[in-house]
Amino acid sequence: MKYPEKEELLRNLALRVKELRKIKDVTQEEALHDTGIQFSRIEQGKRDVQLSTILKLCHYFEISMAEFFDNTFEK
Repeated sequence: MKYPEKEELLRNLALRVKELRKIKDVTQEEALHDTGIQFSRIEQGKRDVQLSTILKLCHYFEISMAEFFDNTFEK
C-alpha cells in the first residue's frame, strides 16, 4: 500500500541517518562494515527499515530511540 506520509517518513529517516553518520564522522562504507546495514539505501530513502534496524542504528550512534526520533519526525 502506498501513501504520501510514507515517502515523507522515508525522507526524514534518510536525513536523520545521514546527519548522525556525519556527526560520527564515518563513511557509508565504514558504517556498513561496522554494522552490516546498507546505509546507502537508507540515505536514498529507498529502504523502509524495521524497528530492529533502528535499534541497531541507535546502538551504533550511541543514542536513545527518543534521541533518534527527535523533532525530525514531528509534524
